[in-house]
Amino acid sequence: MNDIIEQIEKGGAKSSKQGGLFETGVSILPKIPKEAGDRNRTSPFAFTGNKFEFRAVGASANIAGPNTILNTIVAESLDFIATNLEKAVAGGKGLNKAIQELLPTIIKEHKKVIYNGDNYTEEWHKEAEKRGLPNLKNTVDSLPAVIKKENVELLSKYKVYSEGELKSRYVILAENYAKTINIEALTALNIARTLILPAALRYQGEVARTVASVKAAGVDNAAQAELLKSLTATITDLQKSTAALESAVNHHAEGDPYAHAKHMRDNVVTAMADIRKHADMLETVIADDLWPLPTYREMLFVR
Repeated sequence: MNDIIEQIEKGGAKSSKQGGLFETGVSILPKIPKEAGDRNRTSPFAFTGNKFEFRAVGASANIAGPNTILNTIVAESLDFIATNLEKAVAGGKGLNKAIQELLPTIIKEHKKVIYNGDNYTEEWHKEAEKRGLPNLKNTVDSLPAVIKKENVELLSKYKVYSEGELKSRYVILAENYAKTINIEALTALNIARTLILPAALRYQGEVARTVASVKAAGVDNAAQAELLKSLTATITDLQKSTAALESAVNHHAEGDPYAHAKHMRDNVVTAMADIRKHADMLETVIADDLWPLPTYREMLFVR
């Protein structure tokens, strides 16, 4: 692919008589080997042979929205190309010559978005930043794009969405994010308080009784005492993070729906992650018969 792009930038490639090739119908483009396999299986939005496809779409997701935007982008691109070629031909230039002049310009302008490596690697994140590409890593970072001036103008131009429709979707998406995170946070609080903490306290009691019994028997109990100390510290951290999450959930975020969404991302999500860290640690030490939830080991390897 990179070789092909370089040839386009330079003004085309010589014709080839090799077998297994197909004509593109445009003299500037080289003949491209047929590709039946996937171009990039590591991408959630992969190019597979002759098409792009969405992969592993979540059960609650709907690709109608993304498809609407993608189709508008394609329409705008085709409109741009057609308009330029029509003007060139109307001015007396041959169609092929006009195409040969236009394509290198488009490739040079947009080449920075082309990446044929693994989309999930840290190297691509660094390379994208170096190229000046945006990297919106979460919903809250992405939402302002819905009402960005150039995006509103594009979608309005092709009568896909009006400015009012985009603003309403912006508000709806922000509210949906905040409400979804709120439900998850309340669920996390319930699990932490009614399942994980009671199991941890029961195991702590068993360990404490064992430590006391071993000490009373006159045997060195340093290892057991260290386990009790570590267990107690983790339980204390779990209780602190549970209190922090409750405070974050109950805190009233001032401002519009987007401000609420930012509060949920910056405070509630981080507090939930802290609870999970301590809960995961407890899962590795609490006796199996006391742990009330399916463990990662059971979910992934046993059951």
